[in-house]
Amino acid sequence: MERASARPVTRRPLVTLLTAAALAASGLTALTSAARAADADLARNGGFESALDGWTCTAGTTVTSPVHGGTAALKATPAGADNARCAQTVSVKPDSQYTLSGYVQGTYVYLGASGTGTTDVSTWAQSAPDWKQLTTTFRTGPSTTKVTIYTHGWYGTGAYHADDISLTGPGGETGQPPAVPGGLKTGSVTSSSVALSWSPVPGATGYAVYRDGTRVSTVTGTSTTVSGLTPSTAYSFQVTAVNDAGESARSATVTATTAQRPDDGGGSSGLPAHALVGYLHASFANGSGYTRMADVPDSWDVIDLAFGEPTSVTSGDIRFERCPVTECPNVESDAEFKAAIKAKQAAGKKVLISIGGQNGQVQLTTAAARDTFVSSVSAIIDEYGLDGLDIDFEGHSLSLNADDTDFKNPKTPVVVNLISAVKTLKAKYGERFVLTMAPETFFVQLGHQYYGTGKWGGQDPRAGAYLPVIHALRDDLTLLHVQDYNSGPIMGLDNQYHSMGGADFHIAMTDMLLTGFPVAGDASNVFPPLRPDQVAIGMPASTQAGNGHVSPAEVTKTLNCLTKKTDCGSYATHGTWPALRGLMTWSINWDRYANWEFQKNFDAYFG
Repeated sequence: MERASARPVTRRPLVTLLTAAALAASGLTALTSAARAADADLARNGGFESALDGWTCTAGTTVTSPVHGGTAALKATPAGADNARCAQTVSVKPDSQYTLSGYVQGTYVYLGASGTGTTDVSTWAQSAPDWKQLTTTFRTGPSTTKVTIYTHGWYGTGAYHADDISLTGPGGETGQPPAVPGGLKTGSVTSSSVALSWSPVPGATGYAVYRDGTRVSTVTGTSTTVSGLTPSTAYSFQVTAVNDAGESARSATVTATTAQRPDDGGGSSGLPAHALVGYLHASFANGSGYTRMADVPDSWDVIDLAFGEPTSVTSGDIRFERCPVTECPNVESDAEFKAAIKAKQAAGKKVLISIGGQNGQVQLTTAAARDTFVSSVSAIIDEYGLDGLDIDFEGHSLSLNADDTDFKNPKTPVVVNLISAVKTLKAKYGERFVLTMAPETFFVQLGHQYYGTGKWGGQDPRAGAYLPVIHALRDDLTLLHVQDYNSGPIMGLDNQYHSMGGADFHIAMTDMLLTGFPVAGDASNVFPPLRPDQVAIGMPASTQAGNGHVSPAEVTKTLNCLTKKTDCGSYATHGTWPALRGLMTWSINWDRYANWEFQKNFDAYFG
């Protein structure tokens, strides 16, 4: 808590000009009109009439205005660490001549081709307030069968538009799409997931999985688990096979009904239908003052003890030290503290140890550190009789290795070891173990635009780094309450940036968690939605508690929009979630300092 979100690194443009003389010297002369007429346009969906079908974009969408031809065009918005590249791979013939052309609007818009086998080419417009045609030519190498064509802008220079992109030349050998997969069947079914498997298809390079007619994931193997489902709900599933030539027809349909969630009123964790979560400054004092456990009002359903911290960044050895008398003159004794915890639990409240915070950097780089983490956290839970664990890793605790690009199959040690450690703790303490997480938006919703270092490198490796942890633990997760504060602007599902300061930010950020979102702009790689009972909204309790504080009226608007679809303002949510679990705040101490304004508003709303 209480740290400003880091931002992706910023790069500066390095512009390379391809002059006509350079093209001529390379032998990349234009085709005659007669030759172009005889060749085919190989670009798929070059007019973007079928949304982004055929294109892979880091930050793009389609718009109906402005357009050059047809009814749609590409709009892509570069950012500080991303040039908003859209690309597709096309089958070509070796040792053949091609012309790449397209229309663009904007500042610093590029059109190019890579993987040509000779000289990769690009052309660009420094400023195109109106539609401007860009054209370049190239010749493929003697063994080149595929070329990637692309368009992109430049870092932080604003949105650009592109339309009617064509690649003219002789078509390559595209082959045939694979056959329809057979043998689709369901496996293990839980309250929130269904396991699927099917028979392999010769020539397939991957498989697309459909849930109720909507594509939800793409995998390379012949099995997967579809998660993020609603308990006691029937779903239908199909699968297709894909390769470079295209996608097969869909398989036969199988159906499955998810299991009933235990103790459905509040989940197996025993929480009420709507819960108030707060952090208690138990190991330090600040301007808000120390609050004794016994003095925490009954409105608080989950009390997170802040903080357990490591003896060193990579040790995994977590220690919880209570605030000393010299810093907190009114601190209670250990015996009084433990007795107050038991009294809270007897009243149905949950008390957790929160690991990390602003100063507690935790990097489980080795299996030994993972095991030490499990044993030391267990010792804290056992000593104080706690109900579970809150993961509040911030700063540089989690980041992704450059080759770790799939949130569903992470391989970075600090991520893999954390997942393993938490699963071990969950197995040790059983179903009623309460697991919560409090990541910053940088580590979750920012993953919609950026994930790790990115396909072309240069991004902050921490971007979206919580996504593999949340995804792997979603069946064990009690609550995710992202810190909707101390955050930079974040792009929502409407492809617009949202900033702190009002209900709009909380609505857009929460809608992403409850709807699911493409990771790094890849529509075929979707982070599945969480159940509404797994989601609470993190807000500062007062203006002193953190950047992004909003008034009680804005908190009420947020809840109205998400649970009743009223007071939504300009943002259109993708659903209505009356089962949204509730609110989290930093912190109980700061709310007491502000005369319990946050708590009173929650009590009045959920009554």
